[in-house]
Amino acid sequence: MNVEFIEALEQIQKDKGISKEILIDALEAALISSYKRNFGSAQNVRVEINRDTGEVHVYSQKKVVENLEDELLELSLDEAKGIDRNYEVDDIVEREVTPRNFGRIAAQTAKQVVVQRIREAERGVVYEEYINRESDIITGSVARLAKGIVYINLGKTEAILGPTEQMPGEEYKHGDRIKSYIVEVKKTPKGPQVLVSRTHPGLIKRLFELEVPEIHDGIVEVKSISREAGSRTKIAVESKDPNVDPVGSCVGPKGARVQAIVDELRGEKIDIIKYSEDPSVFIASSLSPAKVVSTEVNIDNKTAKVVVPDYQLSLAIGKEGQNARLAAKLTGWKIDIKSESQVKSDN
Repeated sequence: MNVEFIEALEQIQKDKGISKEILIDALEAALISSYKRNFGSAQNVRVEINRDTGEVHVYSQKKVVENLEDELLELSLDEAKGIDRNYEVDDIVEREVTPRNFGRIAAQTAKQVVVQRIREAERGVVYEEYINRESDIITGSVARLAKGIVYINLGKTEAILGPTEQMPGEEYKHGDRIKSYIVEVKKTPKGPQVLVSRTHPGLIKRLFELEVPEIHDGIVEVKSISREAGSRTKIAVESKDPNVDPVGSCVGPKGARVQAIVDELRGEKIDIIKYSEDPSVFIASSLSPAKVVSTEVNIDNKTAKVVVPDYQLSLAIGKEGQNARLAAKLTGWKIDIKSESQVKSDN
């Protein structure tokens, strides 16, 4: 290796942000292994690369001892004194043992080490970028499908959309642009692994932040979300400004804002509920689109008895109990729904 090699390392430092010293240190460590492998040496050695000229030198290292037991690793005190009378027991004596053709081996090793370190650095940059985006929304295109897993091209890396994170009935075709929610970013030997979801409630929140400026700006706050992906979502919102209608803000002019989210979710129904500090009001609203006659709440055990008109009972409960289930999850209350006729017969 030569001056050009050092200049190349300096250019890599400039372009890739990888310290020249880190590269040289890694190369010196790799060259120790290369030396031992190629020259069958079991002795301790140190490799030094001149930071200015790029020249490589190999030095054997032996420990000074009084009683010599291993000639490969040790040097007697008498022999050490013959080299330099200042040597004492436990000192390390170095001698240059650079092989004549070691430059060729060094060049090959250097290429491997530099390429590996660049790859590791690039993976590190990608990891740092996406680890800071956990719980965020990301847009990518479907790259491929394999064994039920959808791989999404994000540009610098691929995201993994596992079978359990896919919306029921949703089809994914090569090239489709989709938004997903970053659940977790892992470090693996092959680089960062970005795990995403289309079913996570967090996706709903992030989509509303994208479509509704009032939510993005903090004027309207998302209080809670309950979701059965691919079917229905309920989202409770509250305005911090009395002049701003939280539900109207989320619906948008002619329903454009919520419709954009529904389209992204392939037709998933979304109920936007106005949050209230009053549990009875909030619970009644959470059963939308059903109308509620009365609500009786028990604060101690967080249960509520809700009465609805007879013709609204099936709507309040929902298909297979979905509406009632989502309302309970949204509010955090156990809700018992009865029709007016049922209440009369009970009494």
